[in-house]
Amino acid sequence: MLLEVKNLRVCYDTATILNGVSLDVNQGELVSVVGPNGAGKTTMLRAITGLVRWERETLRGSKYGDITIDGTVEFQGERIDHLPAHEISRRGLILCPERRRPFREMSVLDNLKAGAYLLKDDGEFKKNLEKIYTFFPVLREREKQISGTLSGGEQQMLAIGRALMYRPQLLCIDEPSTGLAPLIRKELFTRIKEIQISGIPVFLVEQDVSSAFRLSSRNYVLSQGKVVASGTSELLLQDEAIRKTYLGL
Repeated sequence: MLLEVKNLRVCYDTATILNGVSLDVNQGELVSVVGPNGAGKTTMLRAITGLVRWERETLRGSKYGDITIDGTVEFQGERIDHLPAHEISRRGLILCPERRRPFREMSVLDNLKAGAYLLKDDGEFKKNLEKIYTFFPVLREREKQISGTLSGGEQQMLAIGRALMYRPQLLCIDEPSTGLAPLIRKELFTRIKEIQISGIPVFLVEQDVSSAFRLSSRNYVLSQGKVVASGTSELLLQDEAIRKTYLGL
């Protein structure tokens, strides 16, 4: 098993955001997590990749209150829930965050270089860069362009490309389709599937349920901080209560 999360619980002061979330991702899979706004999907990814723990240490003793995080996270057979975020990234568990967030004043190429900051081998850098340009040819065309002037779809491709530069063992992508036009969204999901087919497992958080289900090997439905259902797309779509109550279909 590549990633195994057990009983993950996150509280911000007195507000419980995640309440006993358990899930797993196997080698080669594309697994999606879907659910309504406020379900805790982004907090889940941030907790798994060490960012909630970093936030807790940063805000400790501040006016913003305490953050509590419990549960276990294992990656490639090793517990990582005690590790800082940069050590988790070093092990190959890489997060592509929501809302794209490029370094807007930097060029496309410099953004991709930033994603490879842990790489020491120049040959490996060039190999990874070429692979990303194969997934996203528009980034090659735009490599000298300032990233803040890219379209929303191009910025999302850049964000995923930047996350790929360190050759992730598992790529976590948070809400990649947010704010994108339908045609751009369709192209982006095609590229994400190609990434998985190339051998990089993907853990996808997405509100576009139909698109996520078309891509995924398995799915989890998150609501009010809990996993309320899991299974293949076909299985979940056969359950009318799940379909209407949680999926909006």
